[in-house]
Amino acid sequence: MTIETAEPGLRERKRLATRRAIQVAAITLAAENGLDRLTVDEIGRVADISPRTFFNYFPTKEAALVGDAPALPDEAFITQFVEGGDGLLDALARLFTEAVERAAEDRELTQLRRAVIKQNPQLFAMRISSMHEFQRDIEAVIARRLRHENPALDDDDLESRANLITHVAVGAMRHAWLHWSNDGSGGDLSARLQQSFAMLDGLLASSRDQ
Repeated sequence: MTIETAEPGLRERKRLATRRAIQVAAITLAAENGLDRLTVDEIGRVADISPRTFFNYFPTKEAALVGDAPALPDEAFITQFVEGGDGLLDALARLFTEAVERAAEDRELTQLRRAVIKQNPQLFAMRISSMHEFQRDIEAVIARRLRHENPALDDDDLESRANLITHVAVGAMRHAWLHWSNDGSGGDLSARLQQSFAMLDGLLASSRDQ
């Protein structure tokens, strides 16, 4: 299971670097001084940006602290997933890899964020809410694929199957994310996702052969 991702252009790399600098500044300041004392002006000073630039990236300081949940790829990618003739797990691995790449999260940032969110329950609630929204989006896309493969599938059966597949796939993503964030070997998240979905594929194949 091999997944190739395109390198971002210079403008995109600069945008991602600025977005990361804002988040690191916000998280570091919140860890040092507390969420209540955190201000956009102080984040801007540490990140070397103006408040106006901050709001081009995040609507609130809380949003910068919580960070980006995975996001669905563009419609062209989704259509390929829905209409593709490849195996479902391979297709899901590519879909989730594309989604987490859009979140532009790295290991250091994840570890810093985890500590701050743990100290602030309201941030944890925001993070969970954004992940639930992503999960609903994934389920809708999976349902589209199931419908494309079997137009006669009963609506209730379709909903149930899409829900189950989504929970399993999100579980594989969380498995990958947990092991990646705690891994000191320097591997990237895309590779860890491939490993987790390949492991899931192997476990399912093993259970069928028994």
